[in-house]
Amino acid sequence: MLKVYGRANSINVQKVMWIVGDLNIPHTREDVGGQFGKTKEEWYVKMNPNSVVPTIDDDGFILWESNSIVRYLAARHSNGGIMPTDIKARADAERWMDWLLTVYGPAMRDVFWQLVRTPPEQRNPKLIDESRSKSIAALQLLDRHLAGRDYVCGPNFTVGDIPLGVYVCRWYKLPIERPSLPNVEKLLARFKQRPGFKAHVDGIPLT
Repeated sequence: MLKVYGRANSINVQKVMWIVGDLNIPHTREDVGGQFGKTKEEWYVKMNPNSVVPTIDDDGFILWESNSIVRYLAARHSNGGIMPTDIKARADAERWMDWLLTVYGPAMRDVFWQLVRTPPEQRNPKLIDESRSKSIAALQLLDRHLAGRDYVCGPNFTVGDIPLGVYVCRWYKLPIERPSLPNVEKLLARFKQRPGFKAHVDGIPLT
């Protein structure tokens, strides 16, 4: 049986749990990281030398890096579904997973950390404003791309949507002013209908 190591409020663990929930993959999850610690313990470092979450153990196969885990689970449990089999369609989906890692995720990091995990008296307004502006620019690009598309790669939900979805959900939970992004908002509404997203992403408060 699949075992997931990582706390529920980690955005990277949420990627994994979303696909686990959508595909009804039999699993257990152990709270690791954050207030639960354990990432520096010998047994965990042996699995994941980076000492971060998530890590999975799939009947003895150990894998870390959240996007890689999403790809693996999709290929194993939904090849031809969430994981496209056409090489061009798969590259398109994986391109958006990488875009999240290199563009949108880094853009949003500071506004989240400053507003959610930094005491008010220690916050840096300049960092917040810069991160908010960069996030808006990235999301405006995504909004333009989504015109005429139900999901990031077209009519079908794919692995390309999962990393984006957890970050978009986090963006709309932040206590900030946001411009209207109608296509992104429609995308988020579609995600909210998915069982894994409801249980493991949308239902988890920001902490």
